[in-house]
Parts: sequence; C-alpha cells; structure tokens
Amino acid sequence: MPAPTPTPPPAPAPAPTGDWRDWPLTPGDWIYRGGVSQFGVPGADATFTMRCDSATHRLELNRAGTVAGNPAMTIITTSLTRALPSHPGHTPSPGMVTTLAARDPLLDAMGYSRGRFIIEQRGLPTLVIPAWPEIERVTEDCRR
Repeated sequence: MPAPTPTPPPAPAPAPTGDWRDWPLTPGDWIYRGGVSQFGVPGADATFTMRCDSATHRLELNRAGTVAGNPAMTIITTSLTRALPSHPGHTPSPGMVTTLAARDPLLDAMGYSRGRFIIEQRGLPTLVIPAWPEIERVTEDCRR
C-alpha cells in the first residue's frame, strides 16, 4: 500500500486590490494594559503592539513577524503616509520594531484614521488595523 500523500499547505491569500479603505480588517481586537496597547486575536501573540517608554516619551511600534534586510515599515492613514526605519525586536515576542516620539503627528493620524490604517512591510503580510481608542489612549498616556 503506498504511503499517503501529505496535504499541501493552503495557498496564501491574494493581496487585496482596490482602495485600501475597503480592504477587510486583519482579525483581532484591541486591548490596553498599563502603557501597552495590543491588537490581535485573543489567546494568541499580538499582531501589533504599541508600547510607551515613559522615561523617554517614545512609543515602540512592534508588528508580528521578522524579515531580513530591515525593510521600512510603511504606515498608511487617511491623512498621512510614512515609511519608518525598522529592525527586528526580541521582547516580548519577535517582530519588526520602530519608534516614534509621543508627539509625532503620525500617532494621531493612526488613531483618527477613518476606520482603519495599514501597515505594509516587504516580506510580511499587510496589516489592516481598526482605528480604535486604544491607539490614542497609549499615545496620550505617553505624552504625560
């Protein structure tokens, strides 16, 4: 009897097309805990994290997944688009990291973007994240 043929992994989802404001949201919810806002599926590692360093008044943005070459992390909102330098982070979970001053207008653009904002990074899936109050909560807390 021949050995069973393993089932091939599913094909990756095609990249969304058309206006990014109509793309489906990345699955998950926001949660805020003491200077950290996290987006992701409950019970799994966060897909996107915003962490305040209150000593420096800077926010660390960490998206899940790492990629060689440190490509720019591009954040797209309804009012601003910016490519930010990034590097692999190690804690609490691996991901690509960039930092912004707490008063950077990109943070407000993310929080007030019309329903969602996008994070693109070569070699990683595009994230379509809802613009919920947890973004502004961690930003405002970091500005104090």
